[in-house]
Amino acid sequence: MRFDDYEVGEFYDEMFSSAAQPRQAARRLLDILEALPDGDVLNCQKAAERSLLQMGITFNVYGAQAGVEKIFPFDILPRIVSSSEWSRIENGLKQRIRALNLFIDDIYHDQKIIKDGAIPKEIIYSATSYREQCIGWNPPRGIWCHITGTDLVRDRDGEIYVLEDNLRCPSGVSYVLENREVMKSLFPAVFATAKIRPVSNYPFKLRDMLEYLAPDATTAPRVVLLTPGIYNSAYFEHSYLAQQMGIELVEGRDLVVNDGVALMRTTKGFERVDVIYRRLDDDFLDPKCFRADSLLGVPGLMEAYKAGNVALANAPGTGVADDKVVYAYVPRIVKYYLSEEIILPNVPTYICAEKKDLMYVLDHIGELVVKAANESGGYGMLVGPHATAEKRAEFAEKVKANPRNYIAQPTLGLSRVPTICGEKFEGRHVDLRPYILCGKEIFVLPGGLTRVALKKGSLVVNSSQGGGSKDTWVVADSPAGEQEQALTMGKMSQTQSN
Repeated sequence: MRFDDYEVGEFYDEMFSSAAQPRQAARRLLDILEALPDGDVLNCQKAAERSLLQMGITFNVYGAQAGVEKIFPFDILPRIVSSSEWSRIENGLKQRIRALNLFIDDIYHDQKIIKDGAIPKEIIYSATSYREQCIGWNPPRGIWCHITGTDLVRDRDGEIYVLEDNLRCPSGVSYVLENREVMKSLFPAVFATAKIRPVSNYPFKLRDMLEYLAPDATTAPRVVLLTPGIYNSAYFEHSYLAQQMGIELVEGRDLVVNDGVALMRTTKGFERVDVIYRRLDDDFLDPKCFRADSLLGVPGLMEAYKAGNVALANAPGTGVADDKVVYAYVPRIVKYYLSEEIILPNVPTYICAEKKDLMYVLDHIGELVVKAANESGGYGMLVGPHATAEKRAEFAEKVKANPRNYIAQPTLGLSRVPTICGEKFEGRHVDLRPYILCGKEIFVLPGGLTRVALKKGSLVVNSSQGGGSKDTWVVADSPAGEQEQALTMGKMSQTQSN
């Protein structure tokens, strides 16, 4: 397989600046691929798929007729990000998390941003993820969003934009870690010589951050991961992260609260739990505080949390900043709390709750992407240019019936990355989800999850909609010396022939 007939096309290409010119950060990878014997790239792709199958890298699709469990598609051609560009992304994400933490804390305390008119109170109070129960709560160390997955996209102009924030129970980091392990097993010589920033320390960083949240008097914090159970779409990730961190994976039935203290059932009796990494939504955490019909949570858990006897990550109520309408105000939020201009801009967004924007959206619905405020996974959205007139009219009625629930954005020309399609390379659209940990300091995992729309022409990268993933390499800007590059290619060829 060669890139001789690869078409860069009209979209920004992450590997090529033109048909014959690879981007500087991608030169080494391209030279390696071009030096491989015919058929080796496809053999590597098949080997990767076998490895993922054997490791059980799966996700669940609710309502799927062919069974709920699916292997997560993976393409071995990585997305490459230069270290200089990554530095800007990292700084922008840290800025965003600092501001969002201050915003969430303000919303549940003094609400200065509302009183000063920087964001309408109706937007906050009508958010489905706003929790009145959290008013006055003080999470450990004053941190609300401990684990965030922020979705980034690159448009035709080459600019990186923030598409949305995921602050409740962001998923996908297990695929980042497993994808990297597969790539290192296939291309050990590349990782031995290339300056690719590692991701394997994420579980250790995650556990350190969680332990930082433990009550002050605790000398050896017990951390657990709370999962809804085996039928959850991200159950593989829950069990994987718990195993990697060396902590217990528990369900609600494994925990009890007694005298304001969270306890876990063990073979030795009840033992205290200090920190819970929860992977279920607020509504199901505690039937005494949120949904009374929840069978997934722990009765009395919020009592223990408010008393400071157990920490929860992420904090309940954090989802208010997940709302896609609240997202539209993040540039104002950054300016208000930090007195800074936003480093990573939002995608230009029309807020249907505002009359002027609503009229524009209805008049131009065939040109826009319209999204429900609290849907995810590619659901609850209309891609106007690709929708039928009937679908556009139907969606317009939904927007008119509940304007607060919708935003609209221009149809972006998402950047593309070469992807194996049959026996040739074709460009496929991608986004990027870096993962951010906020504890004693803010840590951004280098790279993150590159999601790829495997269907030709599709802009929907979600796994539930047929998308797959790629490894993401953050590499040094300067190209390797010729001697090192030759050594790498030689080792690579030897590895493939063994």
